[in-house]
Amino acid sequence: MAMRLEKRLEPSRAMSLGAPVLAVVLTLLLGAVAFTLLGYDGFGAIREIFVLPLFDSYRWQDILVKAAPLALIATGLSIGFRANVWNIGAEGQYVLGGLGGTAVALATMGGEGSWILPAMILCGIGGGMLWALVPALLRTALGVSEILSSLMLNYVAIQLLYYLMRGPWKDPEGFNFPQTALFTEWQILPMAVPDTLIHIGIPIAALAALLVWFVLARTVAGFGVRVVGLAPNAARYGGFRENRVVWGTLLAGGGFAGLAGVLEAAGPFGQMVPAFPTGYGYTAIIVAFLGRLHPLGILLASLVLALTYVGGESAQTTIGLPAAAIGVFQATMLFMLLGVDILVRYRIATDRPKPVSVAPAVAKREAAA
Repeated sequence: MAMRLEKRLEPSRAMSLGAPVLAVVLTLLLGAVAFTLLGYDGFGAIREIFVLPLFDSYRWQDILVKAAPLALIATGLSIGFRANVWNIGAEGQYVLGGLGGTAVALATMGGEGSWILPAMILCGIGGGMLWALVPALLRTALGVSEILSSLMLNYVAIQLLYYLMRGPWKDPEGFNFPQTALFTEWQILPMAVPDTLIHIGIPIAALAALLVWFVLARTVAGFGVRVVGLAPNAARYGGFRENRVVWGTLLAGGGFAGLAGVLEAAGPFGQMVPAFPTGYGYTAIIVAFLGRLHPLGILLASLVLALTYVGGESAQTTIGLPAAAIGVFQATMLFMLLGVDILVRYRIATDRPKPVSVAPAVAKREAAA
């Protein structure tokens, strides 16, 4: 009996909205079983990663801090993904954003003025957009896949970071550690809530998501992005230029990733270090799809993925779970989401063998007799 996928005439809206939740639940169950088979306390890991942090106010602060860059990067990526422009280089754009802001910080080291932090943010956004400009130019001018070009630029950005940390930007008073000098009070993010970890980058991420939702849902530019992604031929007929959308979406994604980078450099890090690339650019891809490419859904999805970071760090010390467990849960979540999405759009059909009719053979024998 052969099995095949048959496209549904109209996918269930309820299942489409519930697919991310189902993917998370399946990830928890599969993760618990897998780590139990590997000799760890699998269900204890689920409790440490996904349950206990929700009841700790300090960990909630850490969740919000880690969710902010994920939400910013994923929001930028979702703009391109809606137009079938696949920016996989957000990690490098995030790094360039941090480097752009750090360049201003080092140039103004020892200076004072409320203009310094906004200048850092603008240069961070510019750094991310500059790194996204390369795949945009290659695709529109030469037809090069932005998937490959943006992905390879991630490694170039990281090597550039390592060079600057071990060379021109190395702190001469840093006891030979490959890092910059600490940022001054004029170069770090103020706290949105006093005496907490919640800096102003968190409300900025929320406002950015709301702004993108408005642009995509209520403006002609947003309509053009959606039409190019859903029906390229209709978009061309309607006067929407594909190359313009490619440029706009890639630069927007780079700008958002660069903003996330400079806010991280001026916030939790307070300087630039070789450990700055944290994988947020890759994790944000999962956030974007878990949030259904909708800015408000992305805000919720960023909290879920931030929870894996915070809970995973706790599980390493409490039950000895390896650091790679965070990546395992994140990758499993994406795999489950893709699997559930297939079942939302398709149903499993079977090709049963047709019954063989014996009536003609019986009639033939009777006639011969």
